[in-house]
Amino acid sequence: MQRPSMAQVALVAGVSKNTVSLALRGSPRISAETREQVEAAAAGIGYRRNAAVGCLMAELRRSGSARFEATLALLNANEDRSAFRTHPTVPVYVAGARKRASELGYGLDEFWLHDPSMSGKRLASILRARGIRGALVVGLLRSNTLPEGMQAVWDEFPSVVTGVRVRSPELSFAGSDQYSLALKAYEQAWALGYRRPALVLDPVIDALIDGRFTAGFLIGQQRFRPGEEPLPPFSKIAEARADICVFSSWLKHVKPDVLFTLYHEVERWLGRCEVSVPNDIGLIQYEWRSQRPHWAGMDQRNDLVGEAAVDLVVSMIHHGQQGVPERAIATQVTSQWVMGATVQRRVLGLSRA
Repeated sequence: MQRPSMAQVALVAGVSKNTVSLALRGSPRISAETREQVEAAAAGIGYRRNAAVGCLMAELRRSGSARFEATLALLNANEDRSAFRTHPTVPVYVAGARKRASELGYGLDEFWLHDPSMSGKRLASILRARGIRGALVVGLLRSNTLPEGMQAVWDEFPSVVTGVRVRSPELSFAGSDQYSLALKAYEQAWALGYRRPALVLDPVIDALIDGRFTAGFLIGQQRFRPGEEPLPPFSKIAEARADICVFSSWLKHVKPDVLFTLYHEVERWLGRCEVSVPNDIGLIQYEWRSQRPHWAGMDQRNDLVGEAAVDLVVSMIHHGQQGVPERAIATQVTSQWVMGATVQRRVLGLSRA
């Protein structure tokens, strides 16, 4: 039996074949009423999109020959209006989101969620007027709370957060798998011969990701040092920035041989304490950045997180989802180990006591 064609859908719906194509792809150029009309006609005659054609269209978009058919909102949730360009990590998320959106035929319009002149109702009205049907939230790094007053946006538009999980409202999100990241980092340190690992981490940051850095570290501890107490972490980051003695005192008391951290300044702190990296102590960065290539650490591939966020929100749009989901979806991206000059292979028995 021959499959129903798009031309037959157009005939039943009383519209052109091009309108059917746009409607079934969720194009904002087609009104909601017409889209529902086309979808009803397609369902009525049992029409299903050809998967091969879908793959061909995806390939055309990847080749750059497709024009933007729709637009997504790129919402800057960072307190800094210029974070998309000046922040150490946020631009990597943005670059990944732009790349993937372009491949799928979407443009991105930027908005700053902390703009004092922008209420949630006004932003929702702007998105509606521009035919924008979904949003990416980028830049939440110090809090997992979205700006107050934006509920009108979340109620109407499918939205995905990059980097962290938000609780109210509980939106879908894409982020690095920080638990497996911390565990892999521990495994790499152990393989290099380090036996007294310690965390240098602000607990506020760890709480932001539901303690996944600490969880991965502790599972590594249980796996490789069963029965031994983990070394106490250093958490007084702000105090150490004001007074290096706070860090120096902890270092002399705990005597770690490798530190897991998010802060490049720890290398400078060790220098001020007259501790050599990596001869006396190793350093492993939980968020390796290309700006500091000499460091060893875990590359979180935040560009892939941005791409995953776009895939997620586009999927929500294509499935006709609106507003806050009944059940949020989480997409996690694994990290890659990067060897660097801040660690070295240690001869067991000769490490610092």
